[in-house]
Amino acid sequence: MSKQFDVIVIGAGPGGYIAAIRAAQLGFNVACIDEWKNDKGGPAPGGTCTNVGCIPSKALLQSSEHFEHANKHFAEHGITAKDVKIDVATMIGRKDTVVKQNNDGILYLFKKNKVTFFHGRGSFTKAVEGGYEIKVAGAAEETLVGKQIVVATGSNARALPGVAFDEENILSNDGALRIGAVPKKLGLIGSGVIGLEMGSVWRRLGAEVTVLEGLPTFLGAVDEQIAKEAKKAFDKQGLKVELGVKVGEIKNGKKGVSVAYTNAKGEAQTLEVDKLIVSIGRVPNTTGLNAEAVGLQLDERGAIAVDGDCKTNLPGVWAVGDVVRGPMLAHKAEEEGVAVAERIAGQHGHVNFNTIPWVIYTSPEIAWVGRTEQQLKQDGVKYKAGTFPFLANGRARALGDTTGMVKMLADAATDEILGVHIVGPMASELIAEAVVAMEFKASSEDIARICHAHPSLSEATKEAALAVDKRTLNF
Repeated sequence: MSKQFDVIVIGAGPGGYIAAIRAAQLGFNVACIDEWKNDKGGPAPGGTCTNVGCIPSKALLQSSEHFEHANKHFAEHGITAKDVKIDVATMIGRKDTVVKQNNDGILYLFKKNKVTFFHGRGSFTKAVEGGYEIKVAGAAEETLVGKQIVVATGSNARALPGVAFDEENILSNDGALRIGAVPKKLGLIGSGVIGLEMGSVWRRLGAEVTVLEGLPTFLGAVDEQIAKEAKKAFDKQGLKVELGVKVGEIKNGKKGVSVAYTNAKGEAQTLEVDKLIVSIGRVPNTTGLNAEAVGLQLDERGAIAVDGDCKTNLPGVWAVGDVVRGPMLAHKAEEEGVAVAERIAGQHGHVNFNTIPWVIYTSPEIAWVGRTEQQLKQDGVKYKAGTFPFLANGRARALGDTTGMVKMLADAATDEILGVHIVGPMASELIAEAVVAMEFKASSEDIARICHAHPSLSEATKEAALAVDKRTLNF
């Protein structure tokens, strides 16, 4: 006999597990289905973010930063460290432990909030009276019926046409997180977030890293001034980035990977590497969902078609996160998950796409919210800009990391903050102040008048706000 639920969530990534918990908090009888497995075959909720994305990549970034500091920067502090070595197996093991802690944490939260968890692949079977029948294909097959269905099945790495991931030499984000030894030469196709972060990890550990990017500009979505500053830092670190390339034949052999490409000048080139990470974006994951069984509509990209409230074409069926339109970001998925649960309860959940922060966890970190200077120019918006370099920030000097700046853009007439862009230390944390300010429609004057702790990196945000009015105090 079918098990009955008010809400069934398919997928336990950031959008799915958060939607399930919030729905349970609102009094619904909730089930969540997820098929991710750990190395022992047990459940591993958390989706791409926890298992092969945000969380493990940050663990490796932290390890590689420690290694680079010990090798290159400890001496500046009077610390002597000789013969510093990296044990990659131990580093990967620590990363796996961090991932498991997050997996277990989600399972605990399900129990705490009385969410019934099913380990297996969830798919539509048919519409039934008062809802939908969902099959769970796991160790034991289950049949569930839910009045409301939330699809949160995430996304998969996009492969180059004709070049499959073998996760040994040609790697997606999954394989890039499981490299067993530092490669002498590492190639990346695509200079997106995942590519730059993974390239940063292995460069710090000693790999010679080359990034091949098809676009003529570096980090085209980032404010141009910030992107140029980041590019200078990466060049100085030895991260080689080639722009405007056209990738040709890729050969995968026992000794590594050979990439034929044409550079920006039209010259034929060949890149020989031990490992190749392909980071050219992600595609919505609707495989195996059996959407056609109930007539669930997909768009031209294969994503689930939804309206502004994440409603699909079917009554009682919703979709959130990477599997729908909008930026493929874990925190965007979480916000949509909460909003959908609240809408099911008759509340007015809300997600403001204009104040979703973006972060690239390289060194220096890059973070931004709102519109870039080039977007404002393109839209004909009159604005004022203020920048402040970390070189003039006392806390950054004490940290020994003065790369980058904070940049603030404000409306020329109203002074409302339109965008904040940061490249430098702890940019991922500093951007939160800008998000709060923009949500409350703050002006640059508001930030300039707020007392910031001294010495702190956040003072750079205050000074950038002062710079909008051309009255910085420390630069």
